Amino acid sequence: MAATVGDVFSLCMEPIKVCSYVEVRPIDKIKGKGLFAKRTIRKGDTIFIERPLVSAQFLWNSLYKYRACDFCLRSLETAQENARRLSGNASLLLPYPEQCSVRPEMHQACPQCQVMYCSSECQQAALDQYHRALCLGQSQEDPEHPINKLQEAWRNMHFPPETANIMLMARMVSTVKQARDKGHWLNLFSQFCSRTTNEEEEIAHKLLGEKFQGQLALLRNLFTTALYDDHLNRLCVLSFQWFSPEGFRSLFSLVGTNGQGIGTSSLSQWVHGCDTLELPGQQREQLDAFIDQLYKDIEKETGDFLNCEGSGLFLLQSSCNHSCVPNAEASFPNNNFLLHLTALCDISPGEEVCISYLDCCQRERSRHSRHKILRENYLFVCACPRCVSQAEDPDLTSEDDDEDGDGEGETEGDELEDEMTDV
Repeated sequence: MAATVGDVFSLCMEPIKVCSYVEVRPIDKIKGKGLFAKRTIRKGDTIFIERPLVSAQFLWNSLYKYRACDFCLRSLETAQENARRLSGNASLLLPYPEQCSVRPEMHQACPQCQVMYCSSECQQAALDQYHRALCLGQSQEDPEHPINKLQEAWRNMHFPPETANIMLMARMVSTVKQARDKGHWLNLFSQFCSRTTNEEEEIAHKLLGEKFQGQLALLRNLFTTALYDDHLNRLCVLSFQWFSPEGFRSLFSLVGTNGQGIGTSSLSQWVHGCDTLELPGQQREQLDAFIDQLYKDIEKETGDFLNCEGSGLFLLQSSCNHSCVPNAEASFPNNNFLLHLTALCDISPGEEVCISYLDCCQRERSRHSRHKILRENYLFVCACPRCVSQAEDPDLTSEDDDEDGDGEGETEGDELEDEMTDV
């Protein structure tokens, strides 16, 4: 059963307004659906703001004490705490502390397992949706607890950066477990592409190949031990096809190909707040110089591992197809999981709204390299205007020459593949 229009727009802020801006249309067998403008959208316009069906912080972030709300992923550190940790300067004082929106006095801990939330509202929302089924109770530190064993196995297989998220999958299962209307949630999750291969192009997801079968089998066994419920299986067979070998591969592919990265930062929000201050010329120069030096110190101490990072499944955003010359981009300016889709240029009525599945550095690489990343991670060959115009270009650039050699040209996905192979 397909989701209704109301379902697709249901998690957007002001869904009626969003419906007047864009519509979802079927395209073809390979692309599936796409998002199209219904009216002129101007550069800089916010096309929609959407919350995810489900989201989770990456396990490596939480292990390294990047503290985030367990529901909305809001950074729980104040901007000053964040800046001190990232810069390695424990005595650092940020000016204009009122520009930090983090309110530690509102933070709440689960009384059973002590996971943290930014507010009682987020604590209750998590409890109502999935946390009852996932709460570790008094076994939070028990390495033999099934959920802890699952998380540890995932960390051992997926070193930073993580390109999929086992706890996102666990929260999907737990959401169905807790839901009164299980069919409604299954219907929503069914809207995401979950194919493991593109048979037309003879492409398979790179982490679902033969050499990873041992790791996937181990994960599936741990996943099943932690989350399978035979009683619920009898009530709701469809969801628990996720535990079969092929169903688990499909669920793994769903999260890997649809999960939208989420980055939150109280420091970044403080900087944006400072940018809006009306200050005399000299004070503005001093503040800008302070911020510039702070980021230099952070780069020296921490590199570019700045944000609390995770991933989420967004219904409407998942309708956006890829282009190497995107006309829209997703961002998270509110320091939580609310996705803002913003136009990068004017978009005409009837034009498809496209984002890039590649980061800025990946988009600067050759057509050959871009296609390799997209084939292995998203199971398609890009035919955007840029790729078509570069069809006659040489396949390799100097940065790509070593892609299959000593590693200097490896993509983020290649590094992850190497790490999983070494486990």
